[in-house]
Amino acid sequence: MRRIAFIGLFLLLSIKSFCWGFYAHQRINYFAVFLLPPEMMVLYKPNIQFLSDHSVDPDKRRYAIAAEAPRHYIDIDNYGAYPYTALPRKWEDAIQKFSEDTIQANGIVPWWIAIMQQRLTNAFKEKNQAKILKLSAEIGHYIADAHVPLHASSNHDGQNTNQRGIHGFWESRIPELLAENEFDFMIGKAAYVADIPKYTWSRVLESGAAADTVLRDEAALTNLFPTDRKYAFEERSGKLVRQYSTEFTTAYNKVINNMVERRMRQAIASVAGYWYTAWINAGQPDLKNLNNTAFTEEDLKEFEKLNADWKNTALKGRVHE
Repeated sequence: MRRIAFIGLFLLLSIKSFCWGFYAHQRINYFAVFLLPPEMMVLYKPNIQFLSDHSVDPDKRRYAIAAEAPRHYIDIDNYGAYPYTALPRKWEDAIQKFSEDTIQANGIVPWWIAIMQQRLTNAFKEKNQAKILKLSAEIGHYIADAHVPLHASSNHDGQNTNQRGIHGFWESRIPELLAENEFDFMIGKAAYVADIPKYTWSRVLESGAAADTVLRDEAALTNLFPTDRKYAFEERSGKLVRQYSTEFTTAYNKVINNMVERRMRQAIASVAGYWYTAWINAGQPDLKNLNNTAFTEEDLKEFEKLNADWKNTALKGRVHE
């Protein structure tokens, strides 16, 4: 044990923490494609790898733009108690009541999703394939983030309750360990979303309501696990990293009644629904006959810069969101 503690002290490395984790975001966009109708599948299925790979671009952008972070979360509990009626749902009303600085500081994910949805709808109207794919990949990220309980809590990484690390544990460790063999992502067909803001706020309220359960159940389970059973050391990218143990992870997943799987399934359905809705609202353009089928030089340079910033630049904005 002394040797393990020694190794942990000197070799323990932090893993970059992302919204849902890269793996989960990629899985959400990937499986959302299979919910689409054939008329959309002709575009989305051949580009499924792009939609999956670039689902994480908004997280990479957080290494270049400080203003990116608030687009991923909303500390809705800062506005009172559930169902948070003190916070107006309309942007103009919210900033008039609380000021734009306050709203930005507490996160803007529901409003940002509405902006991205309109951009995607416009891209369909323009029949611009490059924009459709890029915006589809990225809006999938923000929609998925709205389904994470700790993205709707000011105690977003358990920093107020001595539970630091719970953010990455819930959204990265659990799906990475369990999704492949235990989660079921075959859901059905994409549904039209008649009221995008109302639907988005419903998902945010669900997340906010679940945040206390996420934190409370982890704390209770921790009391039953000594440290050497709660954590384990694993090799990642050739380095020894302390991680939540398989035993603790599976036990926690059982305690929260497969919440991560349920929220991932809801996120997949939501992403497909938003894509489908944007296409419908744009007049159902023929996706076999589009313009701008190749990414521009500017697009390609942006992708390269995102990767470079992600690898070589410090995170800008709030951590763990």
